[in-house]
Amino acid sequence: MKPRELLNALSIAERLKDATRHCYTSKGRHESVAEHSWMMTLMAYFMRDEFPEVDMDKVIRMCIIHDLGEAFTGDIPTFDKTKTDEIKEEQLLDEWVKSLPKHYADEMMELYKEMNERQSAEAKVYKAIDGLEALIQHNASDLSTWIPKEYELNKTYADDKVAFSEYLKELREEVRKDTLKKIGE
Repeated sequence: MKPRELLNALSIAERLKDATRHCYTSKGRHESVAEHSWMMTLMAYFMRDEFPEVDMDKVIRMCIIHDLGEAFTGDIPTFDKTKTDEIKEEQLLDEWVKSLPKHYADEMMELYKEMNERQSAEAKVYKAIDGLEALIQHNASDLSTWIPKEYELNKTYADDKVAFSEYLKELREEVRKDTLKKIGE
């Protein structure tokens, strides 16, 4: 990628550092979308040995790019996001990706397609990590930052996303234990 193209791409991605998510950090400030993506990427890195048959470098690439659309729309919590919101984000992201050098645009479009279809092992692992990271971060945040619906959501969210993997089901159960301890159940 030419230097100016790189700088232009990074100027869009940099927006994710200021795009806050619904969740808070353990120190009490809103988490950024960039921080969420970074933690997901770190999770994928540490899970490589658990999925020797999965291209974890591809999972890492999925984690890195998965929320780039939020550079245009901001983060909308999963329980508030509408189909209209999803379409708008997808259109803006698609327009931006197509403006990138062809090699990167083609690769990203293929990754997004695979992520949306959720048929490959890589896409399934990425989506499970996305859900689990949000739960882990909620458990790290102060309980005073939770909204009422999160008490139930943190007990059940992502169960469907981890169902294909014994390791991910075990991880989900450990996260659930942390949730139950946090809320006093």
